[in-house]
Amino acid sequence: MSAQSTTRNPSDSAVLGLGAVLAASLPSALMTVDAPSRYTVEAVFTRRPQREEIADIIGADTREFLSRRGYTEVELAVSDRRMEIANTSLEELRDGLGAALAELLAAISTHAQERRAAAALRDEKTAESERERAEAVVALAASVRFETERPRASSSNADNQRGIRSEDRIGQWTDDGGHSQ
Repeated sequence: MSAQSTTRNPSDSAVLGLGAVLAASLPSALMTVDAPSRYTVEAVFTRRPQREEIADIIGADTREFLSRRGYTEVELAVSDRRMEIANTSLEELRDGLGAALAELLAAISTHAQERRAAAALRDEKTAESERERAEAVVALAASVRFETERPRASSSNADNQRGIRSEDRIGQWTDDGGHSQ
């Protein structure tokens, strides 16, 4: 068994933010008498957001964050490398919503990086534990021997080892009546 590793783009560790507004996506009637008061503004992310970041951006915590700051009508969506900020205006973005979104994205990005780092640490510990287990299995397997055991010493061999000679033992048996004549 081996641990999987994933290759990440170095820019994935950069804090997610917004770069510029896509002026071409703005309503053509802006700054005229026919201009809408609220519309969708598209802004380019500073890097491609990751799946978990996108989930956080469009999640309930983001709605609550925006509501607490007074942006109850604003809705966010992600389309590739763009954030679609619906029900807003350039003036609202300039006057505070832009800073709130920067704060939100930094927090989401930092939290995602922390989760990835914790997961990487867990994966590393799991891989180390697996390596140690595999080494223990190899060591245990290496300790197995397919050899015959030494025969146990018989009583005469044991007596010889204790310094008792066979002849003395036979004489003892004869004296005890173990030998018929």
